[in-house]
Amino acid sequence: MDFQLKTLSTAQAATEKCDVLIVLVAAGNLSSKDPLASLVADARKAGDLSDKAGKSLALYRPAGIVAPRLLLVSVGDGKPGSVRSGVLAAVSASRSSEPKRIAIVFAQATDAHGVRSALGAAADASYVYTTTKSKAEPRSIRQVVLGVADSGALRDAFDEAVATVAGVELAKEWANRPGNHCTPTMLAEAARELGALPGIKCEVLGPKEIEKLGMGAFRAVAQGSAEPLRFVVLRYQGAAKEQAPVVLVGKGITFDTGGVSLKPAAEMDEMKFDMCGAASVLGVFRALGDIRPALNVVGLIPTCENMNDGRAIKPGDVITSMSGQTIEILNTDAEGRLILCDALSYAKRFNPAAVVDIATLTGACVVALGGVRSGLFSSDDALADALLAAGEASQDRCWRMPLDDDYAEGLKTNFADVANVAGRAGGAVTAAKFLQRFAGDFPWAHLDIAGTAWKGGSAKGATGRPVGLLLSFLLARVGEGAADATPRKGRKPSKARQAA
Repeated sequence: MDFQLKTLSTAQAATEKCDVLIVLVAAGNLSSKDPLASLVADARKAGDLSDKAGKSLALYRPAGIVAPRLLLVSVGDGKPGSVRSGVLAAVSASRSSEPKRIAIVFAQATDAHGVRSALGAAADASYVYTTTKSKAEPRSIRQVVLGVADSGALRDAFDEAVATVAGVELAKEWANRPGNHCTPTMLAEAARELGALPGIKCEVLGPKEIEKLGMGAFRAVAQGSAEPLRFVVLRYQGAAKEQAPVVLVGKGITFDTGGVSLKPAAEMDEMKFDMCGAASVLGVFRALGDIRPALNVVGLIPTCENMNDGRAIKPGDVITSMSGQTIEILNTDAEGRLILCDALSYAKRFNPAAVVDIATLTGACVVALGGVRSGLFSSDDALADALLAAGEASQDRCWRMPLDDDYAEGLKTNFADVANVAGRAGGAVTAAKFLQRFAGDFPWAHLDIAGTAWKGGSAKGATGRPVGLLLSFLLARVGEGAADATPRKGRKPSKARQAA
């Protein structure tokens, strides 16, 4: 989609040539007295346009307006969440007329957060997946003009928002693809293509390299599939080489049957989404290539299928991870943590400033937080606070969960150093405790996105989360000068944080 930023007052918006003109109106009176502003005032006075975010009034060929269709949309207090609600409702409503060019104009002054919210919502509301449809109709909206009071002051925010949209849509694209159109090899090729962007390099390792590295946990998950595993290493260098990078690790199970611990048949098709963590890393790097911030980032994607054949791992098997720790497999459907633990061990070689893994890891996190917030676990208070703040700023929110040592008791076993699952109680926490064993040498955080990475039902499809959160986190490190040249050792969470 083509996005444009313009300086447009309500008077100027009335003459803008477009198929649909969407005017975002916050609470409070408009200072101007032009025809469009007067129309807003009359609609409010008549009670046809309330201040509740998302409420709208549709008008066809109103006098003095060039656009044939006008939508007056309330954005309430004008905060990012309200702007998002208003734009989502307006763009969704406008799609019935199949517009090619729409203009979204803020009737009052807005800020960078408003710009990001408006663009993100417009992209989400108009997104259409077409890759595997024989007679797919592409999105009708080809161009979105965003009108603000001062385009010059918001140009940087606009450019970052456009890059974020591109990253989110790349994540959606690969997450939405069926398993036979998104194999580990195909996902690795998508990563290779990102190597053409400025500052980005890509390396892909195969089974022989993984065996040589001693990634026994990763290999064990992949051994039941005819599709060969791949290990993707993406590097973005925007700062001096000596600056320690942030490492993002994305779970890339391109299809998850559960293995011998077979999943129920109902909704198993949604297990194509088990690589949404990997897709989010691809999306972040897509955006980094456009934004080109002054920091270094590494992306690690262990990707394979979890399938059944005569070679598949079995409950009771004991495997050896890259770290040397042995793991008893009690449930083959707890495979994501097995591929991630080897990736976390590999991350140490980069001497990272911080490591964040992203995974559709546990159904327990869905039970705990639903589809609103991603689960956040961290060994470092400063890192956790930064991710929480980034989630709020991007409206891609997360919630910090505990990591008390007592939760690790259930992972003890008589037959290995650790079991890959504990009991049902606190399943999201015990999964995080398992990963923490392999992330002791650096500030580490784990995002469980099982509830937020995709939607089911009639709205089935990937959300592109948490690309927005991760980009907000990374860009804040540039702005605050937090991407240190040397890594910080992980700090144990405070008792207050553990109990949160």
